[in-house]
Amino acid sequence: MEMEWEITENAALVVVDVQEGFEEEAYWGPRDNPDADRNIARLIDAWQESGRPVAFVRHDSPKPDSPLREGYAGNAFKAYVEERRGKGWGPELFVTKSVNSAFYGTPDLDAWLREAGVRQIVVAGIQTNMCAETTARMGGNLGYEVFFPLDATYTFDAVGPWGWKLSAQELSRATAVTLHDGGFARVVRSEELVAAVK
Repeated sequence: MEMEWEITENAALVVVDVQEGFEEEAYWGPRDNPDADRNIARLIDAWQESGRPVAFVRHDSPKPDSPLREGYAGNAFKAYVEERRGKGWGPELFVTKSVNSAFYGTPDLDAWLREAGVRQIVVAGIQTNMCAETTARMGGNLGYEVFFPLDATYTFDAVGPWGWKLSAQELSRATAVTLHDGGFARVVRSEELVAAVK
């Protein structure tokens, strides 16, 4: 199958909130996509081996009961992410944030990308419909060509207004449809991206 897109030499991988606190099922409830962590790890490996830039984003939750709050064990990156930090020969950035978008963090992700002349970004991580989607949408609004490997993200069941309940899988599908239909991002599979950078 011929792909109609290419990954540039300096396309950046943005790894969003892959933190230990998301393992606390009692807090978050049921999740989808059990293969997400494996796929995120493969993307990081492929990016680092090709010398492309990687940004690692950590959510420092201001909520006192959040498993992602600062000073709590859950705030740390998952072990497979932490052990990969600093291993690539391409540029690397560590961003902390307290809102959904990685573009509202410290240091400034947009400034770092623009300074390096990056026009393409790949957004992977947790949660699909929250920080990953928000980062992808904002990246699209800022003029980046955004790739969203849906299988390298996951989320949790949620309850909305009027008692509406959506499963994690329904929420992930909604994210994929919204990003695709709204022209925010190109929704792909992680294996396509790995193949494209090899």
